[in-house]
Amino acid sequence: MAQTVGRNVAAPLLFLNLIMYIIVIGLASWNLNKFINGQTYHPGVAGNGATTYFLIFAILAGVIGVASKFAGGNHIRAWRNDSLAAAAAASIVAWAVTALAFGLACKQIAIGSNRGWRLRVLEAFVIILGITQLLYVLLLHAGIFSSKYGPGYRDTEYAGGHAAAGVDPTKGTTGRV
Repeated sequence: MAQTVGRNVAAPLLFLNLIMYIIVIGLASWNLNKFINGQTYHPGVAGNGATTYFLIFAILAGVIGVASKFAGGNHIRAWRNDSLAAAAAASIVAWAVTALAFGLACKQIAIGSNRGWRLRVLEAFVIILGITQLLYVLLLHAGIFSSKYGPGYRDTEYAGGHAAAGVDPTKGTTGRV
């Protein structure tokens, strides 16, 4: 039961982040389309000097975030060390880009002006994603260091028959001297 603690916490967080990243992609792409077309008078758009950069980084964070959730879903399904490494690497890249969008959202809020409601919702989603993605990254990296939260490095259940042959996977030999 101890090995499922990480899986039981990571799976709902992964699904929540996936849905939120999809919403971010939709809102940011809609806003950017209206912004490029010069329709800043449209209710829900408006913005300020940071809007263009914020929208670009929000779309980028959304796309990378969704891609990292596919690697995370594969890890939740397989629950092995190799999938843990891929999920952890992809999630930290997604968090880094989300942190950039988070900073631009904070800058846009600090500048102020008459931002539309869709832009304010997008800012809120990016700020919430910055925090929840960080929690997901920390949870995955806890799985690297402890088998309570992840598969652990010493698990031998997929050693390719070497464990049955008496091979110690940590030493690469049979243990006989």
